[in-house]
Amino acid sequence: KMATGEWGGTMNLTEPQCGTDLGLIRTKAVPNGDGSYNITGQKIWISSGEHDFTDNIIHLVLARIEGAPAGIKGISLFVVPKVFVNEDGSLGERNVGAACAGLEHKMGIHGNATCVMAYENAKGWLVGTENKGMAAMFVMMNEARLGTGLQGLSIGTAAYQAAVEFAHDRLQGRSLTGPKSPELPADSIMVHPDVRRMLLEARAFVEGGQAFTLWTALQADLQHSNDEAEAQKARDYMGLITPVLKAYLTDKGFHVASLAMQVHGGSGYTEHFAASQYLRDARITMIYEGANGIQALDLVGRKLPANGGRAIMTWFADIDAFVSENGGETPIKPFVDGLTDAKKKLQEGTMWLMQNGMQNPDNAGAASTDYLHIFGLTALAYMWAQMAKAAQAQVDAGSTDPFYANKLMTGRYFVERILPDTGAHLVKMKTGAEVLMQMPAEAF
Repeated sequence: KMATGEWGGTMNLTEPQCGTDLGLIRTKAVPNGDGSYNITGQKIWISSGEHDFTDNIIHLVLARIEGAPAGIKGISLFVVPKVFVNEDGSLGERNVGAACAGLEHKMGIHGNATCVMAYENAKGWLVGTENKGMAAMFVMMNEARLGTGLQGLSIGTAAYQAAVEFAHDRLQGRSLTGPKSPELPADSIMVHPDVRRMLLEARAFVEGGQAFTLWTALQADLQHSNDEAEAQKARDYMGLITPVLKAYLTDKGFHVASLAMQVHGGSGYTEHFAASQYLRDARITMIYEGANGIQALDLVGRKLPANGGRAIMTWFADIDAFVSENGGETPIKPFVDGLTDAKKKLQEGTMWLMQNGMQNPDNAGAASTDYLHIFGLTALAYMWAQMAKAAQAQVDAGSTDPFYANKLMTGRYFVERILPDTGAHLVKMKTGAEVLMQMPAEAF
């Protein structure tokens, strides 16, 4: 019933005193002796924690069984239904110990009731094994992080489409090279180079991000391959890519929503157009399911060194194989050259982290966000090179479908105007932690 949408579901992690540091959880679970537990505590920022859209809501709640070890090693996971479920699957009585204690008034996502949930001897049942709740919850959290990356991309896509429609309709000024619509009192703002810059910036991200998301989805399927080597490679990639996809696509999704508002001009700052809602809704994606700074720390602190760096080495090898196969003087050479340069910078950044992060962990923390953006840019460069190869093959085969020509033109913008950012990120990450940590806390 949850899969069909007949029932809703929530994740209950955060408490007033702990967000990322879940080892500080105070919610407790007391066994009742019949296999159930009484759950008592408060959870905050619970998306869809209470509503009337579904007949039942299944809460997944992190809590600590009395006597459990301190920190995250003593956390267990419980299923706590809003309404009890009878043996035959029908709904029974309300779980009166689980209640919404308040609604958050938020900047965006107003269609989602974000709740403070109060549990007072609410009845719940253990999921999995005692004290292994974090491992169980992370199964869902990793999926949610991928979904949040998709959310950022999707909002950016909608914002871009709205900006294109507005730019075609809005008449303002004349082209710098002479009127393009002399029969009209003014040209559409599509004639202005800076408007084109904003729209192409958005489009290059949207289309590259779509390819990156689909490529990652393919890895998710390949995890279940009967070929163990193929499955292991896909699992490695899913671990490595998840923080990149979540953080990079949400950062850029918000950026695109901001560009879309700028294209709308003053109209975008009003509620008469959708631009303001896209900007407000996109902002949360950078925060929830693990703030983007946490994703960057996860990437450099856990995912890179996992299995002796096997995943990142495989990633580099795959890019090298693509470059080797598609090098030479061909129409897609700029895409291959751009990918080669981005991969080189990502490799250089990886080596810098290995040499400097171990020596001083603050160096790794200070470099993490810039490193993640180099990774994101390299990933999109890889996607754009593959798309350019496919599109060019269609053009060479005689296709006159503008889809392929437009794809190549958009990709060219990415290579020439966005991909060079890898160099700036590399320079910044290599400055290390000193410039960030030298100022005394009280001086801020």
